[in-house]
Amino acid sequence: MKIRNSALAGIALAATAALGLTACGGSTTPAATGSSSAGSAAGEITVYNAQHESLTKEWIEAFTAETGVKVTMRQGSDTELSNQIVQEGAASPADVFLTENSPAMAQVENAGLFADVDKATIGQVPEEFRPSTGKWTGIAARSTVLVYDKAKLTEDKLPKSMLDLANPEWKGKWAASPSGADFQAIVSALLELKGEAATEEWLKGMKENFKAYKGNSTAMKAVNAGEVDAALIYHYYYYGDQAKTGENSKNVTPYYFKNQDPGAFVSVSGGGVLKSSKNAAAAQSFLKFITGKKGQEVLQKGTSFEYAIASDVPANDKLVPIAELQAPTVDPAKLNSAKVTELMTKAGLL
Repeated sequence: MKIRNSALAGIALAATAALGLTACGGSTTPAATGSSSAGSAAGEITVYNAQHESLTKEWIEAFTAETGVKVTMRQGSDTELSNQIVQEGAASPADVFLTENSPAMAQVENAGLFADVDKATIGQVPEEFRPSTGKWTGIAARSTVLVYDKAKLTEDKLPKSMLDLANPEWKGKWAASPSGADFQAIVSALLELKGEAATEEWLKGMKENFKAYKGNSTAMKAVNAGEVDAALIYHYYYYGDQAKTGENSKNVTPYYFKNQDPGAFVSVSGGGVLKSSKNAAAAQSFLKFITGKKGQEVLQKGTSFEYAIASDVPANDKLVPIAELQAPTVDPAKLNSAKVTELMTKAGLL
């Protein structure tokens, strides 16, 4: 998604993305077909996937091997796919929608397009990682962090709160990717926790102080290269790079705000079944699978470095335990992406 200069540009972009994605039938990714079946799951389903493609492929392959259900995946961003589902309405061919962040799930929920999640699936996910409405559920999570240049900053010089980044002493010293769904989810949490006036004030200070980059990885690379002192991103960009060559993160380290600060926000990745599903049994079975033990172990043992949150499966052992993050309590169903877009546009960030 590009930075937008007006609401009309944003609407046009969403419509173009939706039409383009619909036209790209050749880019769908069918999973391999397994031989066994489980319960009433059978046939085929289509997943609109805004999660990491490699992660969802792992889930699909394991699910198909266990159930024999064929899964076709359509890949896109949170905003692209949520806009497309809303546009398609009851005619959507999607059976399941998966996201990286909660606001896109809330958008589809608010349009009345989700079926209730099966109670057995809800029971696998702790209350803090799913919306109060039960219209969709958390499937994974990611923590907000400030990655900083170890040569320029010591921990005693770091902001005590994310809100401090709007103060004059941080002018020109930090980076973010405001056009991305990741950062907008963080602002959504700030809006829910502190209200509109405080959020608007913080965004004004951000506009004065920060440097914009396109993408969290690029923002982290800027810190690593000494272009800025710090960047507000999600944790897994750092751990993913460290697990590879570490060349883009060797000079940085993550800082966790904790103390229920807005900067300690843990964003819930969502999964939901569409009312329009032509194979609701298999769609519900898929959602139950990825929140079940086998699905969560893909997170625990894989290279996405997102947090496992369900079925008592612990996180990857390289991560800070999720209980130690001291995240603020935010109902994912209340994250307001439309209001965030309005406020960020008003502040000149989009």
